[in-house]
Amino acid sequence: MSVNAFIKFVIRIILATFGAVFVTRFFYPKATIAGIVAVAILLVGMAYVMEYFHNRKKGP
Repeated sequence: MSVNAFIKFVIRIILATFGAVFVTRFFYPKATIAGIVAVAILLVGMAYVMEYFHNRKKGP
């Protein structure tokens, strides 16, 4: 069962937002909204990189 790419993107954005808020508030309480957004973008990007490496190992 495959998840639609858009649904997967939305789920990743939501989880990255919560994760970014938690991580930045925990380690850097004075973080601005721009910093939180930057961490969220980094987390989403890392999710796609990890998915690429995961699927690359499966082969044809």
